[in-house]
Amino acid sequence: MSRQTPAPQPRGRPRGFDIDAAVERAMGVFWSRGYHATALPDLLRATKLSRGSLYAAFGDKHSLFLLALDRYIADAVARMDVEFASAREPIDGLRAFLGGYVERTSGANGRRGCLLVATAMELAGQDAEVGRRVAGFFSAMETRVAAALFRARTGGQLADGVEPSSAARVLVCFVEGLRVVGKTAPTRTASQATADALLDRFLR
Repeated sequence: MSRQTPAPQPRGRPRGFDIDAAVERAMGVFWSRGYHATALPDLLRATKLSRGSLYAAFGDKHSLFLLALDRYIADAVARMDVEFASAREPIDGLRAFLGGYVERTSGANGRRGCLLVATAMELAGQDAEVGRRVAGFFSAMETRVAAALFRARTGGQLADGVEPSSAARVLVCFVEGLRVVGKTAPTRTASQATADALLDRFLR
């Protein structure tokens, strides 16, 4: 039997190249510095790739940024799907959702900010691909929050006159506002009290 010849590595790509790890490291750089302030040498240091390897794997800085943004969004959506799991009581899911944002926007966590919010501020009005992703994420979030509120209404847990879709938009605006306020490193206690007070306005 003839020995099978190994498939050639793509030109410029180092042996053992881990594309997921490279995207993860690049995401960290974009998150810390922003899109425009991130230079190619920053990405080369973070990913441990040569210029040729990076371009061979990702094409260019913008393409790598979109992959990093997609990774960030996928992680956030997966987290929401756990928080709003159908086996969980909807109010418990909403409290977990809000509590997660409180945790991520308090103290040192808050100072780091949010890649998505920073990207929306920097690029969403100028870059159609970025704008589509940001809008899609906010829509996905609103859909999940509204679904939990509809379930809560079915269970008689919402206050009279509360419309789930409208309340969902308010909660989405609130948590993304927390991301901005989080840059001032508020205390967890203060942010949690605000989140609880807002949700309680919608409940019986």
